[in-house]
Amino acid sequence: MSLIQSILMGILQGLTEFIPVSSSGHLVLAQHFFGIGDSENIVFELFMHLGTLLAVLVFFRKTLWELIKSLFSWGNTVNREQHRKNRTLVYYLIISTLATGVIYILFGDFMEAVFNMPMLVAIFLLVTGVIVFVSDYFNDKGIPACNIGFLQAVLIGIGQGVAILPGISRSGTTIACSLATGMKRKDAAQYSFLLSIPAILAGNLSQYKAFANLKPQLLINYLAGFVCSFLVGYLVIAFLIRLIEVSRLKYFAVYCWLIGLLSIVLIILGF
Repeated sequence: MSLIQSILMGILQGLTEFIPVSSSGHLVLAQHFFGIGDSENIVFELFMHLGTLLAVLVFFRKTLWELIKSLFSWGNTVNREQHRKNRTLVYYLIISTLATGVIYILFGDFMEAVFNMPMLVAIFLLVTGVIVFVSDYFNDKGIPACNIGFLQAVLIGIGQGVAILPGISRSGTTIACSLATGMKRKDAAQYSFLLSIPAILAGNLSQYKAFANLKPQLLINYLAGFVCSFLVGYLVIAFLIRLIEVSRLKYFAVYCWLIGLLSIVLIILGF
C-alpha cells in the first residue's frame, strides 16, 4: 500500500466510521477493488480504528470526564441529581455493550466470514440505506438518554451487534435504534458515539495478534492513515451531530444505495 493510498484510506475511515454509511463495508469494498493483501489489511485497519477512537475520546473528553467523576461521587451532595443521571447513563451504556457482546459471541464466526464476501457487503449497504432513511422519520419524544430503560438499552446494543456485519452501519443502526426508543436526537447522537468507544476497543483487542504482521517499512503509511482518520473523524463528529438534530440523514441513505448498487454491478462484471 502506497503512502497516497494510506492517506486516502485514512480519510475514508474518518468519514465513514461515524457517518452512517458503514466504514467496514467501505474498507472491504475498497480493499477488494484495490487488491490489498489480508494481513496488511488488518494491521492498517487497526491503526485507522485507533485514529477514530482517539477522535471520539478527544471530542467528548469533557462528557467522559463528567461520567467518570460521577462514578466516584456517591456521597457528594453537590450536583447529586446530575451525578445520578450520569451514573444511570453509564449503566445503560454498559448494558448496550454487553448486548453487543452477546450478539458477537452467538454470530461472530459468520460475521467475520462476511469480510471476505464483497457482494454480500454491497447488499448490506443497501440495507443500511433503508435503516438510515427510516431513522429520519422517528419522532423525537424528548427522552434523555439516562431515562431510556433497560430493554431499550438492550435493543440499541443488539443493533450495534448486528452492525458488526460489514456494510451495516454501526452509527446508523445505533442512532436509528436510539431514536426508535424516543430518545432526544442530540442524545441519540452522543449515545451512539460513546457506545463506539468500548466497541472499537474490543474490536482492536480481538485482533491484537495481527500486529505480528506489522511491516516496519510501512510504519509511516500506518501512521499517515492513523492521523488522517483522527483528524477527519473529529470534524465528522461535529458535522453529524448537527445533521441528526435537523433530520437530514436521508441523504446518506441515497449514497448507500448508489454505492451498494455500483459495487454489485462492478463485482458482477468481474472487477
